[in-house]
Amino acid sequence: MTDKLTLVLGGTGKTGRRLAARLQERGIAVRIGARSASPSFDWTNEETWAAALENVERIYVSFQPDLAVPGAVETIRKFSNLAVRSGTKRLVLLSGRGEDEAQAAERALQASGADWTILRASWFFENFSEDFLAGGVASGSVFLPPDKITEPFISCDDIAEVAVAALLDDGHVGKIYELTGPRLMTFAQAVAEIAAAANRRISYQSVPVADFAAQLQADGLPDDYVELIRYLFSSVLDGRNSQLTSDVERVLGRRPRDFADFAREAAATGVWSIAA
Repeated sequence: MTDKLTLVLGGTGKTGRRLAARLQERGIAVRIGARSASPSFDWTNEETWAAALENVERIYVSFQPDLAVPGAVETIRKFSNLAVRSGTKRLVLLSGRGEDEAQAAERALQASGADWTILRASWFFENFSEDFLAGGVASGSVFLPPDKITEPFISCDDIAEVAVAALLDDGHVGKIYELTGPRLMTFAQAVAEIAAAANRRISYQSVPVADFAAQLQADGLPDDYVELIRYLFSSVLDGRNSQLTSDVERVLGRRPRDFADFAREAAATGVWSIAA
């Protein structure tokens, strides 16, 4: 029998790969949970779950594409129960802040009998550099539904560091953390800070949700992804998350990273260079 493993689901994604790297730096044995990993893990294929859970003590649960999609709650329930039966002791769930459906998934995981911690977050800094917003930023024109609504954008690095603490430190068992950055910003303000960091003109225009969704479909994005984005922009982005918390500082003993620092560091990589 080898040392017990920590399974990082979504281990190739924005938060997962950062978390896996930090755990490995600490000498923690990590198994990456992804379709491309070995053993393969696929949320849509329950037959892949047992092999991924073998000899696993702790799990970071990052569900794809989002806990708000139909069927997510039942999937989380089935997986969490199987994990506990397989010997897993601790589950740390990345959840959506302000999403009723995500909270139903939280309850399903909490009922499994495992030690649990919930990490609620909304929009990541890295959505502008590693996700569907990156192309628009690089092209110099960002079209999004939000206008005056502010968001407490959060760094994936901060989420990863909080997840490390939750996985390894017993003091976070049974806690629900709402993770935010240090200030509220509109999407237009975020784009303006990116433009300043990249030293180029990047325009921002607010558009109706229906028009934005239609453009995503025209760009070839999958229908379920388009519906998820439509839901997030029409429901969750209504101001319900326009409050800051001190939870990052409470866990890590420091203030969360600032968006301006992220923008400068990302700009230096060339990710927002003018598209050819």
